[in-house]
Formats: sequence, C-alpha cells, structure tokens
Amino acid sequence: MAEQETVWLTREAFEKLSNELDHLKTHGRPEVTAKIAAAREEGDLSENGGYHAARDEQGQMEGRIAQLEQMLRTAQVGEAPDNPDDVAVGTIVTVAYFDDEDDTETFLLGSREMMGLDDDIDTHIFSPQSPLGGAVLGAAKGDKVSYQAPNGRSIEVTILDVAPLKG
Repeated sequence: MAEQETVWLTREAFEKLSNELDHLKTHGRPEVTAKIAAAREEGDLSENGGYHAARDEQGQMEGRIAQLEQMLRTAQVGEAPDNPDDVAVGTIVTVAYFDDEDDTETFLLGSREMMGLDDDIDTHIFSPQSPLGGAVLGAAKGDKVSYQAPNGRSIEVTILDVAPLKG
C-alpha cells in the first residue's frame, strides 16, 4: 500500500470538513435512502428515473464521505506561526527567483479545499509536499532557500513577503 500523504488543514477548514462529514452521515444518508425506498415502491426499476437519480446521488455522496474520511484521517492541522514573518501552511508567500525582484511569484502554501477556498478564487497554490512548498515551509521573510525542480535543476528563491490568508 502506498504511503499516505499528509493533508494540511487550517483549524477552520478541519472543523468545516468535519461538520460536512457529520451532516452527510446523519442527514444525507437517511434522505437518500428514503428517496431510493420511495422510488422502489413505484414499481419497475428499469424505467424508473427517480430511482436511478437517487442511486446516482447515493454514489456521489458515498464518494464524498470516503474522500472526507481520508482527508480527516491524514490531516495535520497547521497552527499559526509565532512569528508573522515565518512561512506556514495557510500563508500567502511572495518569492523572487534568482535574486531578481522583478521575477516574482505569489502563492498560497496549502490547498484550495483544505483552506476552504471557493473554486473561483484565482490564487496559485503549492502544497507543503511540493518542491517549492517544502523549501519555503518554516523559512522566514528575507530568507533564501533552494529546491530541486522536477527537471533536476536547483532553483533559489528569496522570500519577499509572508502574509496570513484572509478568509
């Protein structure tokens, strides 16, 4: 079995995902089960659109439950750093490549879902397990860090700014 990857969560995201899981298990399952039972009572299941729709809904819900259980099982809840200039999960980081302050990139260290972000937010995101994310994690504003790119090249960046994610 492959090693499970740690999922980084803010405290708020952990609680939001836990509440969603609880809601799906306590309310979602009984509602879908009732829909399936009602559709079965209508007779011929081969031509029963309501039955097939309820079964599809059940499958999607069970997939989401499994996904949430896996995320929460492997979750590591990030705490806010003592120093606001330290890079931690849930911070917005601006780096300059090759000591060139004109070649910069700003990104969130974490993940869209784990931070509770909407899909329409246009922010670059790097996980702490990515080469760049791992290199900057724990560093501070002004630090120079290097990482190995997938092509094997060593890349050095300077951390220009660190800011908390505002939600």
